[in-house]
Amino acid sequence: MCHLFSHQPQRNYESQTRSLRIGGHCTSIRLEMSFWDTLEEIAAKEGMSLAKFLTTLYDEVLDHHGEVNNFASLLRCCCLIYRSQSATAVPEFQSQPILDAAE
Repeated sequence: MCHLFSHQPQRNYESQTRSLRIGGHCTSIRLEMSFWDTLEEIAAKEGMSLAKFLTTLYDEVLDHHGEVNNFASLLRCCCLIYRSQSATAVPEFQSQPILDAAE
């Protein structure tokens, strides 16, 4: 099967719920740990705390679209975009096979 996916640490896909305040309202977001790790990395690169980054992102989406539908899914997509841009900057990552040769 595909070892790149099946042999990853279980911590990556364990989920965690975190509570935060956005726009004066308390809310909770449940994401897998790999997404939380990526969001923390993005926030650090932006020079913000995770809470400040999430609030800023929420406000920008609200300003652009007028509403924020499914913020948790938006966050997952942000992580995918960030990781795909990071992968293109690291060519040796692209050369790693995703599937075993037996498949």
